[in-house]
This record gives sequence, C-alpha cells and structure tokens, in this order.
Amino acid sequence: MRQGVGGFLFDLDGVFYIGDELVPGAISTLEKLISRGIPYRFITNTTTQPAAALHHKLKELGIPAMINQLVTAPVATRNYLLSEGLTRACLAVTPAVIEDFSGIEHTEENPQAVVIGDIGDAWSYSLLDNLFQHLLGGARLVAMHRNKYWQTGQGLHVDIGAFVAGLEYVMSTEAVITGKPSAAFFAAALESLGVDSARVVVVGDDVQTDVAGAQAVGLRAAQVKTGKYRAELVADSGVTPDWTIDSIAELEQIYNP
Repeated sequence: MRQGVGGFLFDLDGVFYIGDELVPGAISTLEKLISRGIPYRFITNTTTQPAAALHHKLKELGIPAMINQLVTAPVATRNYLLSEGLTRACLAVTPAVIEDFSGIEHTEENPQAVVIGDIGDAWSYSLLDNLFQHLLGGARLVAMHRNKYWQTGQGLHVDIGAFVAGLEYVMSTEAVITGKPSAAFFAAALESLGVDSARVVVVGDDVQTDVAGAQAVGLRAAQVKTGKYRAELVADSGVTPDWTIDSIAELEQIYNP
C-alpha cells in the first residue's frame, strides 16, 4: 500500500533554477511546504561550488534553505574518503571545492585516490593521462557523479561521466560513485530528512540519476519537465517515473492530489 507523502528530496539545478534563473513557482512551492510542515532536503551533484557557496547562491535567489538542508556530492565524497582511510588524494575539482575536503591532503605524490568533479574547460589529454598514471600507481578511482550531460541556458553539454567512463575503460575498473545515484548518498539524505523512506519522494530533472537512482533504492520519484528533461531521453531510458509534472510549481499535485 502506497503511503502519503511526508517529505521531499529535491534536486536543485534544473528543478529550482537553471544557471542563475529561477524556475517560475519555485519559491512559492517551498513556502507552501513550510506552511504545511512538510520537510525537505536538497540533494545535488553540483560539484563546482562548496556547500557554503551553494547555500549563499540559494539565499541570493530567495530559495528558503539552511545549510544543513543541503546534501552535496563533495561533502559525501569527503565522508567516503575518510571512512575508507583515504586521506591523500589527487583532487580533480575546482579550487573552491577543496574547502569541502577538510582532513584530505590534496597531493600529486602517490595519492591513495583520484577524485573527479566538475572542472569544465580544464579537461585535457595531459590531465587525463596524469590521472591515469596515478591510477596505474594504485590510486582508487572516485567520482562525485557520472552524469552524462548538464543543462545551461544554452542547452545540454557533456558532463564528467564521459571522462569517468574513459578512465574506467583504460583501467578495466569501475569508479566509486559518491553522489547520486549511489545508495549511500540517498541514505545520507534520508537520515538528514528524518522521514520514513516509504513516505519520501525524490524530485528531479534527470531521469537516470534522479528518478531511476531513487527508484533503485526503493524511493518514489517525480520527473519535472524542466532543466535537462527531454521527452525522447525519458522514452529511451525505460524508466517510468511515479509522477511527471511540468515543473516544480505543480508539486502540490503530488502531496495534495
């Protein structure tokens, strides 16, 4: 028996905003949840900003969020490294994100792990080969996510999944994924939310990372038709969301049908 909705785990980019532009109805949707006492957390694979900077961005956009409502891939990655005793890593991340890796030494000298995040145009053959050399030396391959593409105001663009897949191929290995859709990431978000998983709904624009990822760990999921959503990609995915809504502005259809 399907239980009522008692809390939400929200993707951010593509759901509440695209770039620096709010999706219409984003703020009023959260205000309604707050007025009804329905808890939520933001779960994001964004790895270009540390948690503090992301929290600042949400405040600037007017999105009601406390920093403890953010569950981010960089912080999840740091927690994974420490739990595995991997305190020396080559961090292929933007410089700003290194602040989320307290307790981890960023090094090029015999690192225990290679960590891959979003670095945009910094990708090059020489960088990939450098990471490959570390992996040959025994470093563990860790990726904050393996998204295929991401959405900007100019459309879809290649994401780090392409580079992760390349390193997996040459090393004949699989990366440890620490952000969505890893089960550990969703578990951390559920623990933060404090709601029975049977009453939680994940809302996202990525049919694989958000929707399929949530369903794989037993959560219900709603697909929004904003951000990176493309009808043909959903059709080809073989994934059936529990709900499909035009945008976050229609969220009330889910918890108050």
